[in-house]
Parts: sequence; C-alpha cells; structure tokens
Amino acid sequence: MVDPGAPRPLSAQRASGVIARLVRAVFGPIVGHRMTLPPALLARYPELADARWRRGGLPVRVGGWCLGRATVAGITLGRTIWLAPRAPLSPELLLHELRHVHQFASDRTFPLRYIWWSLRHGYSQNPYEADARQFAASRVTGLPPTV
Repeated sequence: MVDPGAPRPLSAQRASGVIARLVRAVFGPIVGHRMTLPPALLARYPELADARWRRGGLPVRVGGWCLGRATVAGITLGRTIWLAPRAPLSPELLLHELRHVHQFASDRTFPLRYIWWSLRHGYSQNPYEADARQFAASRVTGLPPTV
C-alpha cells in the first residue's frame, strides 16, 4: 500500500517546470518577461514581428536613471525591445523602438554613436531619436517621412 501523504518523486518534466519557474522568478526582474504583441497590432504593423519584445526588467530602469527618471517607456538593445511594465502598446512607441532595432542593424557602432550624440546634444536633440520619432509618425499617419 502506498502512503498518500508521502512525497512524490519529481518527474523530469515536473522538475524542469520547477526549475523554469525558479529561473523566471530570479531573473525576471533583471531581464524582464517575454511578451507577444496583440494579433490586431501585428496585422496592422507586421514589421513589429521583426523584434523580440520584453516587459519590465533592468534595461528600462537604467534608461530611466540616465534621464533622471524612474524608468523609460521603452529601450532597445539589438533586436530586443524592453517596455516598461505599464507602458501602453501604442503604435507610436512600438514603431519608435522598432526604428532603433533598424539603427542597431545598420551600424555596428550605433550604440557608441547614440551615446555620443545624447551626451553632446541631449536626448531630445539626438538625431537617432529624431529619426525614430519621424519613422513612427510616418508609419502611423501613412505619410512619407519628411527629409
């Protein structure tokens, strides 16, 4: 007879699930949590599928600290875009961050140039930020970007 109160040995599948939950609990606050965008948003802006999306994490906090805030709405590193936990999924924000993915892909030195321009001219006068704002606006309005 089996004692129903006796602890059951962990199966490999249960053990991997326990480990995955533990890793998410420990590293989630640091790297954020993977997220998928709503299908309707992807249908309207299919290019958003070219990026990896995360919610929360240390990158949005560090970005905020650099600007003297608690957090930023979004920050991009390579092909990964982190959104603040309460940032809206607005097309303007998502497309703005996607443009930074394009900028990363087009120039290996982009991170250094971005920092240089931000330090030299300030965040809002950074030409990479101006380009991202213009790109997002042109996609949302459907009008070509002005040069």
